[in-house]
Amino acid sequence: MKLLGFLMVTVGFIAASLATVVDENTVQWLGYVPALALGIAGVVLIKIDVHKHSKTEHHVAAKIETVEGSLERIVTKIKQLDLDKESIYTYDVRHKIDELFVDDLETFVDARQSIGHRYGLVAYGEVMNSFAAGERYLNRVWSASADGYIDEVNTYIEKSKEQFIDSLEKIKNLKNQQIT
Repeated sequence: MKLLGFLMVTVGFIAASLATVVDENTVQWLGYVPALALGIAGVVLIKIDVHKHSKTEHHVAAKIETVEGSLERIVTKIKQLDLDKESIYTYDVRHKIDELFVDDLETFVDARQSIGHRYGLVAYGEVMNSFAAGERYLNRVWSASADGYIDEVNTYIEKSKEQFIDSLEKIKNLKNQQIT
């Protein structure tokens, strides 16, 4: 279905483009509108196929594992950063954050919708609440590092760690509740 959708988009948008340039003075509306409608219908087919695929059990299970794995790596790294914070020059903490966290944060964000598909929107909201707080605190650490505020860096590394740990615990609890 996705291939048909892409074909419809391609043909529809090329035909619509041609309908606008065939005659320099006017748009060929009888060709343009149906071609554009074909392209839009193709986009709809692609969206439907992607939506159906994203809810398959295999896909959701893989994404849940991705979510949990990225959170585990984030927690491990933030714990280590918390232990090392006294030995890292304040202005270098932001570089350490960029080095350690960007990939795992992006991985988590890309897979986060699977939480809602598997456990429901309430569970998604609870996990995302603590994750978002942890991410905000980590961003605050980055900014404080750039400005040289050592006390704020140290305080918000700890707060970020607590939120990410809470988020990981919530994911693990959801997983354990589903097993029992």
